[in-house]
Amino acid sequence: MDLGLKGRKAIVTAASRGLGLATAKSLAREGVALTMNARSSDALEAAAAGIRADFGVPVTAVAADFNTAEGRAAILAASGDVDILVNNPGVRQVPTPYAQITPNDWRQWLEVHFLSSVEMITAVAPGMQSRRFGRIVNMSVSFIKFPQVGFAHSHAARLALSGAVAAMARELILHNVTINTVCPGLFDTDALHTNLHAHAKRGNTTYQEIVKNRLESCPAGRIADPSECGDLIAFLCSAQAGFMTGQNIVNDGGVYQGLF
Repeated sequence: MDLGLKGRKAIVTAASRGLGLATAKSLAREGVALTMNARSSDALEAAAAGIRADFGVPVTAVAADFNTAEGRAAILAASGDVDILVNNPGVRQVPTPYAQITPNDWRQWLEVHFLSSVEMITAVAPGMQSRRFGRIVNMSVSFIKFPQVGFAHSHAARLALSGAVAAMARELILHNVTINTVCPGLFDTDALHTNLHAHAKRGNTTYQEIVKNRLESCPAGRIADPSECGDLIAFLCSAQAGFMTGQNIVNDGGVYQGLF
């Protein structure tokens, strides 16, 4: 399927590895010019060079911290007018008992998983609205549908973003600008393996046992390839997806068993 994206321009944050890099590749395959962002300059430049070589699209690499005002300003300054924004905080989480979460932790996670994305949306949405095309996708986690012990600060901020987006999306859809949230489950990324190691340590068990338990609870019976998330995001950015907005789309192999 031709997604109707050739010649469009996109920002993808935390794009040097994992789901961010997979998303950048999926968009580049459709002919989208990219501004790729990550904190590590070396990893980012290598990822950008690979996409230029493989897909032949223009790529601007911006090494900056998406979760700071200065970093966001640098990304936006390098991007110009964009048609697509993929907000991916790219921050690895470690399970933390609620009693150990400090007031500063709550503020930090609100900055990472709520304010950063909202500020990027409000920066690019007016231009999208005036050009009558825009696709915004926020990267979250499947656990916002069934919050887990140890992640109260993360869940709170992610749910705040989903609530804000639900209202904003219904203002923008009239102008062919959509906002959706993708909620991935088990994907083969460094972030997943870091989290599973942390869970094993916290639960006084082994990494192998944690992986076994997770796979047993996943009807698909496997850990997914990052491209399976990148391709979903590319579709949500497509011309064909202009009637879908304000949704939290779970992509977890059937782990979440709710209907809504």
